[in-house]
Amino acid sequence: MASATGGSERSPLLPGGSNGPRAGSSYSSAFGVTAEQLTDMLDPKDPEKLRELGGAEQVCKQLQVDPKVGLRQREQIGGAGGDEPFQARRAAFGRNTLPEARMVTFWQLLYAAYNDRTLIMLTIAAAVSLAVGVYDDTLGSHKDDEVKVGWVEGAAIFLAVLVVCFTNAINDYQKELQFQKLNAKKEDRTVKVRRDGNEVEIGVQELNVGDILLIEPGDIVPVDGVFLTGHNMTCDESSATGESDAVKKGSVDEGRDPFILSGAKVLEGVGSMVVVAVGVRSFYGKIMMAMRQGEGAVTPLQRKLDILAEQIAKYGMSAALLLLITLTVKYLVNCALAPEFPPASVMFSQFVSIIIEAITVVVVAVPEGLPMAVTIALAYATTKMLRDGNLVRQLAACETMGGATVVCTDKTGTLTQNRMTVVRGVVAGRTLESRAEARAFFEALPRDTRSLLLEGIAVNSTAFEGPDEQGNIDFIGSKSECALLGFGKTCGLDYRCERADHRPARVYPFSSEKKTMTTIVPVAGHEGRFRVHAKGASEIVLRACTRLVGSDGTATELDDKTRTQLLAHISAFAGRALRTFALAYKEIGDDELAACSDDEAPLENLVWIGVVGIQDPLRPGVRQAVDNCHRAGVIVRMITGDNIETARAIARDAGILTKGGQALTGPQWRKMTPEQQHAVLPRLQVMARSSPLDKQIMVERLQERGEVVAMTGDGTNDSPALKLADVGFSMGIAGTEVAKEASDIILMDDNFTSIVKALRWGRAVNDSVRKFLQFQLTVNIAAVLLTFMSAVFSADGQSALTAVQLLFLNLIMDSLAALGLATEGPTDAVLARPPLQRNSALITFEMWRMIIGQAAFQLGINLLLLNHGLDIFHLPASPHGTAVLRTMVFNAFIFLQVFNQINCRRIQPTEFNVFANIHNDTGFLLVQLFIVVAQWLIVTYGGVAFSTVPLTGAQWAGTVFIGLLSLPVGLFIRMLPDLSACFGLESANSAAQQHRPEVSTARMRMEASVKDVQYAVRFFSAIRNSQLAKQQTAADDEDRNFLGEMPQFSPRASTMPSSDATAAPTTNVSASNSWARFKRAVDKSNGSSGGSSI
Repeated sequence: MASATGGSERSPLLPGGSNGPRAGSSYSSAFGVTAEQLTDMLDPKDPEKLRELGGAEQVCKQLQVDPKVGLRQREQIGGAGGDEPFQARRAAFGRNTLPEARMVTFWQLLYAAYNDRTLIMLTIAAAVSLAVGVYDDTLGSHKDDEVKVGWVEGAAIFLAVLVVCFTNAINDYQKELQFQKLNAKKEDRTVKVRRDGNEVEIGVQELNVGDILLIEPGDIVPVDGVFLTGHNMTCDESSATGESDAVKKGSVDEGRDPFILSGAKVLEGVGSMVVVAVGVRSFYGKIMMAMRQGEGAVTPLQRKLDILAEQIAKYGMSAALLLLITLTVKYLVNCALAPEFPPASVMFSQFVSIIIEAITVVVVAVPEGLPMAVTIALAYATTKMLRDGNLVRQLAACETMGGATVVCTDKTGTLTQNRMTVVRGVVAGRTLESRAEARAFFEALPRDTRSLLLEGIAVNSTAFEGPDEQGNIDFIGSKSECALLGFGKTCGLDYRCERADHRPARVYPFSSEKKTMTTIVPVAGHEGRFRVHAKGASEIVLRACTRLVGSDGTATELDDKTRTQLLAHISAFAGRALRTFALAYKEIGDDELAACSDDEAPLENLVWIGVVGIQDPLRPGVRQAVDNCHRAGVIVRMITGDNIETARAIARDAGILTKGGQALTGPQWRKMTPEQQHAVLPRLQVMARSSPLDKQIMVERLQERGEVVAMTGDGTNDSPALKLADVGFSMGIAGTEVAKEASDIILMDDNFTSIVKALRWGRAVNDSVRKFLQFQLTVNIAAVLLTFMSAVFSADGQSALTAVQLLFLNLIMDSLAALGLATEGPTDAVLARPPLQRNSALITFEMWRMIIGQAAFQLGINLLLLNHGLDIFHLPASPHGTAVLRTMVFNAFIFLQVFNQINCRRIQPTEFNVFANIHNDTGFLLVQLFIVVAQWLIVTYGGVAFSTVPLTGAQWAGTVFIGLLSLPVGLFIRMLPDLSACFGLESANSAAQQHRPEVSTARMRMEASVKDVQYAVRFFSAIRNSQLAKQQTAADDEDRNFLGEMPQFSPRASTMPSSDATAAPTTNVSASNSWARFKRAVDKSNGSSGGSSI
């Protein structure tokens, strides 16, 4: 326990000390102490300031409260009247509420969604297109048309921008409402206080400074206070201070910590405290107010898309400017060569038409579907993730998680069930092998032994059954005692009946010094007889035992052999990182009970009942989830406050600690320099006894190495690390409100497997954006080049596709393609490849190869149709034949995009089956069906607006077949060799794209295996040299004996090899020596000589 007066708590836990709203000056004088004085002694904890105020009793007097009575409901202080109770007190010290966070309004979210470069660029293009279109419809070349469609293009782009903005805003607003509801549930709870001499329950928001708060095991303290009275009170303040050890509470005079911080959890004991800080002045309130500041960083995908949008805009503007100049020069040359120069009105109208063509190119080039694809992919993924137990607070965190390279996870509650359970045991010579066998194990015990066991579990415990924070009935109290009661319940124990039948005569509570708890109860049916039940640390209890319960249920002498066997069981349990508890008993009479000390339990001559091994078991599916992370190239590191042995055991069971991996403690990590930390990081898999600062340093070091870090946390003190991480995961059940406020994603079930689901969806979002991007750029390049080349080389300067046809292609195709390609869920294949590098190119060589190949094919086939279509389709060289050909060109171009969308369903170079899982991709199939139906309606009935004529069945079949050619062309392109190095592009499988760990688990295993071989060589070499040394010694003895009998001969030098000449150690080593002890000896020898193990 950190000392209450220790230097470690002299610095403020929060920056700013007691900063907060100043108390109402008109009421401050009514009390003998100010709000600032009270909060100053809490942050940092300063017992001297409490002494200056006269101690806890004097603080109560200054706050005008009697600890035995509590606040009076109708108190009158400082002349404050009115109907509102505690008006003066609340004016002086504040209310226990936080000012409502200024919730972002829908319109602010809408503005934030619009504040995007691509959308602003689209808005400008739409405004220009709308203005030119309206002019063309009213004064230009289309003023005499029956249907005015010039305005449609600009208006449609405006509509696309609005759809994107509103989708983003609505999604963000819904997430904010869900988060508010989640916090509201946490704040809706009651506490027990003393008012007017009675114990009453009130809502936490009704607490005031001066209230006498009554606390018991399981309570989470909602305000700051000073300890008044209590028994054996212990609090867990790790969520607030980072101290992993439980803190004993008591008065200053006892030398204990008198301050109870908001957010602390009462582990054991009961007591009362006087409330000294509420609301924004409390420790919890200060952190919550501080967490309302800060802005999210730009995600890797957003950064790449912004750069790409700028590049596309530049290329689009360049193409439009080139087209404008080319058509203008061409028209002016034609005018100059004409017999008569055209009038100014005709020239102006033609120039407007040329400008419209150029603007059409810009509109086609600008990827208005790109932001919609990102929005749809994120919105769809976050909706599905909520069903998987992930509440996404920051929309961008979803795609960031797709690039995560490291997951730093807690142990308790995330990897494990946060529920200590009896998993092993030895009682009366019988062994419990697993928790599933508990009932059968118990039934096999003798009847008297069963009775003793259940009685000891029930009466010698302070844990009890009651509603937890979520309202579920569960055991509350010490986790080890809860585990024992849970085991008893499985075996049919009703602890309430046992306690009712055996009222304690004496109780010696568990203490960290003695490591035992003892309860003395009357023996039923035996007047004047009492039974002493003891439990605690196994070695200590065993040391106090002289007999044990045998297999027949009777007590027998505990000999040395049996004691050694029991110690072996205890050691085996400890080796599996199980917390061992022993149970023992003895019977005493009235005289012995009267002679018992009030402080020292009668722990001698006990009868051993048995020992149990307790463990927090892994959650189902954790091992598979960790294996999936490793398969996906994501390193999982466990950071826990537990001891190193337990951390290692759990990490091995979960598959986190692999052969060759390293485990460190927080103090060891903190002693290292940054360079040393970087050196150990590649192999570091477990950190035990960690503090929140260790988490923060870990995130910083990993990010310095270019890693994308996901971090889990549940405590208030984890918030800095959660904010610093690229993706912060908080716990929806065990997490504090501060941790949730700091996080990006909330795990609603506190389960590690939900993190893997988030990883799958994040990668699916990245893939969806890339799929759409490949399709979008193919359409844009093909459409821009087709428009440019057909307009430049045609006699009348008209493009192959009209502006309205381009509108359908550009808006409907792009927007619907975004919907179709962005709504495919994740498959197992997304976890079969490494994560992307943080700075990897958005478009890989394989994507460029497909984009350029398909665009070239589409351009070539359409130019071929334009120039030779009349002959190919046997159409007459007449206006009607030309209209049919242009309709067929338009139809073929649309179907080329339909089948190219199927090509774009798979973008990885090894994925050749573009139809994989298409039957489950309902959204994609519906989009394709809608496009085909819309195209049939346009061609058949949209002649006036879309400049089309109805086609025959054969002509439809011909254009659909041309579109179908995209599939074999795509397969051919996929089979082309990888020439990325020749073009300076990043291949999908290159190191520039894929992030691979510096030291993989496979390499660590190999290095560990090599090390084991070296150990084996040295081990057997030592045995061989030991045998040689023995032989040499025996030979020397024989020679000495022989020479002693024949003194006339001079001694001869031995020709046997001396043990000193060998390089290996010559200590006597037998094959029966422990292999592990030898390895430790070699490691120690290497360490002392400065050597390093492989």
